[in-house]
Amino acid sequence: MKAALILETGKILIGESFGAAGESFGEVVFNTGMTGYQEVLTDPSYAGQIVCMTYPLIGNYGINRADNQSDKPQVQGFIVKEAARNPSHWQMEKNISRTLAQSGVVGIKGIDTRALTRIIREHGVLRGLITTDVNSLDEGSARLKVWSVPADVVAKVSTSKPYSLPAIHSDKESFHVVVMDFGIKRNILTAMQESGFHLTVVPYNTPTEQILKLQPDGIFLSNGPGDPKEVGVGIETIQGLIGKRPIFGICLGHQLLSLALGGDTYKMKFGHRGGNQPVQELESKRVTITSQNHGYAISEESLDKTPLYVTHRNLNDQSVEGVKHLDLPVFSVQYHPEAGPGPSESLYLFSEFAQLMKEWRANYAS
Repeated sequence: MKAALILETGKILIGESFGAAGESFGEVVFNTGMTGYQEVLTDPSYAGQIVCMTYPLIGNYGINRADNQSDKPQVQGFIVKEAARNPSHWQMEKNISRTLAQSGVVGIKGIDTRALTRIIREHGVLRGLITTDVNSLDEGSARLKVWSVPADVVAKVSTSKPYSLPAIHSDKESFHVVVMDFGIKRNILTAMQESGFHLTVVPYNTPTEQILKLQPDGIFLSNGPGDPKEVGVGIETIQGLIGKRPIFGICLGHQLLSLALGGDTYKMKFGHRGGNQPVQELESKRVTITSQNHGYAISEESLDKTPLYVTHRNLNDQSVEGVKHLDLPVFSVQYHPEAGPGPSESLYLFSEFAQLMKEWRANYAS
């Protein structure tokens, strides 16, 4: 079956359908990962987006339950150059085409993903439509012109009710961490459990007072999709938590923290999506390769009016990758330190968070 990708520029790319039949609107972005396509598919941070994989062969080790980052694929659509016909891996349960079809995700294969990536790099993130109705492309183009990016993506991917997860390693000092779920990945939760954290995961709109009643040792602000300025209720809650407990934010949580303290954010031209982003810690000059998935960033100039200072910088484009509070145990980074998928060089950040909670417990806990 034929399929088409229609871009808001008017460009139409014809390929083959794989996955579900039908049509799907979304922001078209690209991911540079050579592996980890299953984590990409199921990462809630991709809600509302059509993802193009730049690596040409996708699906060669199949799909398994262990690598899912949420209960189902979260992408609006999926674009690949070639989908593996005969995947092979000892953990494989099904192939990628069947997974997309069962989840209602429309995919397209057989197009020039390198050319598409160049278009996105030139124009920036574009609104797009994948459709299997190749006989009505003019109608699809007309619908795309009036389609707008949804503003409530965090509400759709956050947990609907609180739940708890135990610490995995009993030999480490245990800390109770409340996780504000803006669209968290399972690998991040696992990394915190392995760091000795007992977790209480709460919905993104949980009030400050309710979080503090849980008597946590620290607060974690998770990754998630969309424009941080659309998550006003989360910003308000974070403002109430600052100074009450140590806080560690990543990705969307990093952006929300800066907004809560008076900073500003902006939409990047095409964002950072992949497992090979070089980030330098300014104090030590240490460089780590990081896993990232975001289309917004903190405006460095806006930090002048906040109590935050820059701690990490992206070496590709010099954008802000980390901040700390001048006086309080509050810090955040733009990337995903748990390496799912990607390198594990940044797991030390959970140890730094544990140290802040240990000091807070010693100085302030009654």
